[in-house]
Amino acid sequence: QLQLVESGGGLVQAGDSLRLSCAASGRPLSNYAMGWFRQAPGKEREFVSAISWNGGSTYYADSVKGRFTISRDNAKSTVTLQMNALKPEDTAVYYCAAGAWATAATMTLATSYNNWGQGTQVTVPS
Repeated sequence: QLQLVESGGGLVQAGDSLRLSCAASGRPLSNYAMGWFRQAPGKEREFVSAISWNGGSTYYADSVKGRFTISRDNAKSTVTLQMNALKPEDTAVYYCAAGAWATAATMTLATSYNNWGQGTQVTVPS
């Protein structure tokens, strides 16, 4: 069973940066496409970013493109989301997810991921 643990969230000011990490254990991370999703209070969970199993392809929501960067280190079983120029609308709980069957066509869909972390809170006051 793959287990995912997120870290790195916090309270920051608009324009600041945060680096979220997702540590995986239990299975080789290279077996999975990896994604980051977020959920703000009263809103649906939404796609943020994803990366293919070997890091060769990356995907971003339009709202974060140019500000966020996803990367992975399969040898260290970690996935990182570098978030720059944070905005109040980035405030949410951020979830790391792993999908063994996600494809280029489905990478942005939460239903493509069957392993989820517990989430880490990111707060950017307005």
